[in-house]
This record gives sequence, C-alpha cells and structure tokens, in this order.
Amino acid sequence: WSSDVCSSDLPQPERSRHGKDELMDLAALGATMAGAVPPMEALLRFCAGAALVPYALRSSFGFFKNTGVPVTSLRGTADYMERFGWRPGMFWAVASTLNNLFMGPLLALGLLTRIAGAGCGLLLAMSALHHLRKDGYFANQNGFEHYALWALCCLYFIARGGGPYSLDALLGIPL
Repeated sequence: WSSDVCSSDLPQPERSRHGKDELMDLAALGATMAGAVPPMEALLRFCAGAALVPYALRSSFGFFKNTGVPVTSLRGTADYMERFGWRPGMFWAVASTLNNLFMGPLLALGLLTRIAGAGCGLLLAMSALHHLRKDGYFANQNGFEHYALWALCCLYFIARGGGPYSLDALLGIPL
C-alpha cells in the first residue's frame, strides 16, 4: 500500500441524480421477477391442492396416528361435524373427504383447475367460518386464519386458472 495514494484517487461509485437509477433498477427487477410468476403460481397451486390429501387421509381413514386430530374415521368425522352443526354429518364427512381426495389432486396438477379451485376453496371457506365461531381467529387454536388462507389460495385459481404449468395447458383445456 503506497502512502502517496489518497482516497480521491480511488474509483468512486457513481451516484445517481434524484434516484432515477434506483427506480430503473426496481423496474428491471420487476420485469425479471414477472417471469417467476407462472412457476410460483404452479407451486402455490400444487401445495394448496396436495395438502388436502393427507388431511382427508388423517381425519377420515386414521392415517398419521397421534398427530392431534380428534377423529380418525369417516364415522368419527361425521359425528364431529354433526356435533358442530354440519347436518347431516355423514353427508358433510363424505363430501369433505371426497373433495379433499379428488379435487385436491386435480387442483395440485392443474386439471379442471377452476372447478377444483371452487370445490376446495368453498369448502375451506365454510370451514374457516365454522372455526372462527368455534375456535377463534388464531391457527394455533385450530382457528380461522389457517383455513381462510388456504381457502384464498384455492379460490385464487377460479379467476386465474391453471396457468402455463398445468395439465389444463398441456391438454388444451380452456378451463
């Protein structure tokens, strides 16, 4: 290090006037990130739909024992639903289980996406309202927020459809 080099001799970073360069950088970042939207939507769609399957397997068929759910059979699910006002309980237990086992994977794969999003989203929205009354807002109390967020994720795909990374797009299904 030479003592005759002073800081004014070193290259200085360019300073922008009025922040225009920073705004240009943000615009460029936005344009770059726009390309990430379709794969991120596919990931969201897959996660929202696929998560419904183990949920149904646990509550209606007893899979994943000792994971905290109060019911482990279709009859138990029906009794639980009946006890909390979903009458007739067996209808809602079967509807919920079939929705989660069939519409969940359809949503995850992006096949008949809008229909699957509607089925999953509406049932989850009803669950969110039920849990808001029964358990309150917070997810750690099995409340509204968990079901509401999940419902919104599913309902988003009613408007958006499956996107380019879906079986709908691959098969040319306009839904």
